[in-house]
Amino acid sequence: MSTFASLSVQGFLNELGAKTPAPGGGAAACMTGATAAALAHMVVEYSLGKKNLAEHQAELAHASATLARARKVMLQLADEDAAAYALVNELRKLPETDARRIAEFPDAAGAAIAAPRATLALCIDLLRLIESLCGRTNRHLRSDLAIAAVLGEAAARSAWWNVSVNLSMVADEAERGRLAAEGNRACVTAAAIREMVERECAAE
Repeated sequence: MSTFASLSVQGFLNELGAKTPAPGGGAAACMTGATAAALAHMVVEYSLGKKNLAEHQAELAHASATLARARKVMLQLADEDAAAYALVNELRKLPETDARRIAEFPDAAGAAIAAPRATLALCIDLLRLIESLCGRTNRHLRSDLAIAAVLGEAAARSAWWNVSVNLSMVADEAERGRLAAEGNRACVTAAAIREMVERECAAE
C-alpha cells in the first residue's frame, strides 16, 4: 500500500472501501483529523496580513506552522495505524501456539493501540488551537473554523474507538482501565471544545 500522503482522494477512498483489513477506521480518523487541520489552516491563511487582525499576526503565523505540522503528522499516523493493524490481523491468523505469534503479538498489539492513542492526543491539541483562533481570524470564515472543530471532534472520537476496540489485547487490567479513563476524558474534552468553538463562531 502507498503512503497516505502520496494517495489521491479517489485513491484513498478506493483503498478504504476495499475488502482489506487496512486501511480502516484508524486511517479514516487520521484523514479526518488532517482535513480538520487543513481547513483551520485555510482560515489562518485568509487571516494573515489582514490589517484588522494586526495584533494577532504573530499568533497566526505560529498557528499556520503548527497546523501544517499537524496535518503531516496525521498522515504519518495513518500509515502507522494501517501497518500496525495489518500486522495484528496477520498474526491473529496464526495458531495461538505459533512461535512467531507468541513472540510478535504483544508489540504488535501495543502498536495498534499506540497509533490511535497518539491520534487522539493530537486531535485534542488541534481542537485547543482551533479554539484559540476564535475571534482572532477572518470572521467571514467563521463557519469554516466551526467545521474544523466539528471534524476535529469526529477525528478524536473515531481515534478513541480504535483504542477502545483494541483494549482487550492489553493483558494488564489496571492498564486497560487507565487507558479507558484517559480516552473517555479526552472525548469529553473534545466535545466541550467543539461546542465552545461553535458557540463563539455563531456569536461573531
